[in-house]
Amino acid sequence: MKSRAESLHAIASTDFDVCVIGGGATGSGCALDAHLRGLRTALVDGGDFASASSSASTKLAHGGVRYLQQAFADFDFGQLEVVREALRERALMLHNAPHLAHPRQFLVPCFSLFEMLYYASGLRLYDWFAGDATLQPSSVLSPAQAHEALPTLSRKGLRCAVSYFDGQFDDARFCLSLVKSFSEAGGELANYLKVIGFEKDKSGRLAVAVAVDVLSGDNVRITARSFVNATGPFSDHLRSLAKPGMPDRLTLSKGVHVLLPLVGDSGGALLIPRTEDGRVIFAIPWLGRLLVGTTDDEVSADQDLTVNRAEAEYLLRHLNQYSTVQYKVEDVVSAFCGVRPLVRAKQARLTKKLIRSHEVEVDAECGLISILGGKWTTYRAMAEDTINAVARQLGYSGSSKTQHYRLAGSDGYHRDQWRVWMSEYSISEQTAKHLLEKFGGQVGDVLRLVGEQPDLKGPIVHEAAPILAEIAFCARNEFAVTVEDVLGRRIGLQNFCWKSSLRAAPVVAAHLGRELGWTKDQAKNAADEYVGKIARQSEALGIPVREPVP
Repeated sequence: MKSRAESLHAIASTDFDVCVIGGGATGSGCALDAHLRGLRTALVDGGDFASASSSASTKLAHGGVRYLQQAFADFDFGQLEVVREALRERALMLHNAPHLAHPRQFLVPCFSLFEMLYYASGLRLYDWFAGDATLQPSSVLSPAQAHEALPTLSRKGLRCAVSYFDGQFDDARFCLSLVKSFSEAGGELANYLKVIGFEKDKSGRLAVAVAVDVLSGDNVRITARSFVNATGPFSDHLRSLAKPGMPDRLTLSKGVHVLLPLVGDSGGALLIPRTEDGRVIFAIPWLGRLLVGTTDDEVSADQDLTVNRAEAEYLLRHLNQYSTVQYKVEDVVSAFCGVRPLVRAKQARLTKKLIRSHEVEVDAECGLISILGGKWTTYRAMAEDTINAVARQLGYSGSSKTQHYRLAGSDGYHRDQWRVWMSEYSISEQTAKHLLEKFGGQVGDVLRLVGEQPDLKGPIVHEAAPILAEIAFCARNEFAVTVEDVLGRRIGLQNFCWKSSLRAAPVVAAHLGRELGWTKDQAKNAADEYVGKIARQSEALGIPVREPVP
C-alpha cells in the first residue's frame, strides 16, 4: 500500500476526472462507484474517514420503521419511497459486507389489542416493501415468547410484542471497508486533507481544489474535471466556497447515543415506538454493549457536539419504563453524538419529521455537484445517483457497478472463522471474535504481523479484546494517523469503554509513533490530546472518567 506521502504526491500530480470531497459513507461510496466506472478518481477528507456523522449512527441498516409510521400518521406518503429504497439497499449491505452487517431481531412491546393490530399490520407492510426472503418475517409474540427473546423486557402490563427483523452494522468499519475497497482497486485518497478553496477556469467552472494537509500545513492543489461535494453536515460550507452567496440547503439535527453494560445477550433489541414527545428510541445489543438512542434536535453548524446529562437522562428515562434493569447515567460507559444533514423542506417542519431522502444538486454556473441529505442505509444509491450526474457532466456513458460489489474484508469471511484463528495463534475467544467482527476475511493479514513480531499478540489493555498488532495494521493498511483514528473508528474501544480507552491511549500513541516516526514527545502529546478530548466528553455528561490530578 502507498504511504501517505506517496498518496499526497499522486493526488497533487494527477489530472483527475472527478475529485470527491468528503470521506464519509456517501463520499466513499461515490469514489468507489466512480473508480469502478473507469473514471480517474481522488477521494479527500479534511479529517479522518468516517470521523463525523458516518461513525455516529444508530448502527442500523434499515428502511426506517418510524418513517413508515410517519407516512400514515401525518399523511406524508413521500416517506414511503424513502422506506422502500432503504429496504432494497439494506439487502445489498447485508450481502456485500457480511462481516460487518447482519440481521437483528427487534421487539415492539404492545399493551393493548389496538397497539398489537397497529404495529403488526405496519410491520407486515414493512416486510412486503422489503421483499427480502433472507430476513425472517414479522410475527406476534406472547409475553412469555417476548421474555425469551428479550429477558430484560418488563412484563408489567405487557399484552404481547411484535417481532421483526432489520439490519445492524458497524458504521465506522463499513465506511473504512468502502475506503479500502476504493484504494485496493487503484483509487487515490488521503485523509486530513482539507479543501479550503477553489480555482476556476475562464468560463467560471471549478478546475482546481486547493487543500491544506492538516498534519503538515502544506498546500495541495487537486486538478479535476468534476468535483463532488459529499461533506454531509458541512455541505453548505463547501457550496459557499465554490460559489459565495449560495443559500443554505440543510437543516442539522443532533442525534445522541449512550452505551451501557449489556446484561445477557439473547440477540433481541427493543424499539420504543413512542416517547413523551413523539420520537422513537432503540435499545440494541452492539459489540458487547447496549446501545441506546437517539434524540433528534435541531442544531447549528458551529454548536458544540457533546452528549449532556439531560440528553442521557431522557434516553434512560424511556428505556427504564420497559426494562427490568433500571439504568442511571452513572452506568453509561461511553457515549457519542452526530449530526444528520436533512434537506430543508419548503415549509418549516420539525427535524424529527423531515424526510430522509436525498437530492443531487448540480450548480450550472460553477459545476459543483453536491449530494445532500439521505441516510447511511441508502449511501450506495445516493452515490450511484451522484456519479450518474458526474457522468452526464463529463459526457461519459459508464454505468454503476456497485450493486453487487463485495467490499474489502468480505472475501474469505466465515462467521465461525474465529475458531481457526483462536487455535492457530493461541488467542482468546474474545479477541478472535473481535478481530473477525472488525477485519472479516483480512484477519489473517493482522495476525501475520504477530508471526513476524510475537509481542504484538499482547492486549492493548488487559481488560479488553484488541491486541497490539491491530495498531500496526491500522497504521500500515488503514490510513490511521492519530490515537482516535485507532481507538475510535478502527478497533472500537472508545465506544466500548471510555475508561479503557484512556488507559489505552499512551500504548496506542507509542506503537503508532513507531510506525509513523514520531518522537517520544510527539507520542506523549498525541496521547494527552486524546485523553483531554474524552475527558471533556465525559465531564459534559457529568461522569468524569479521568483521575483528578493530585
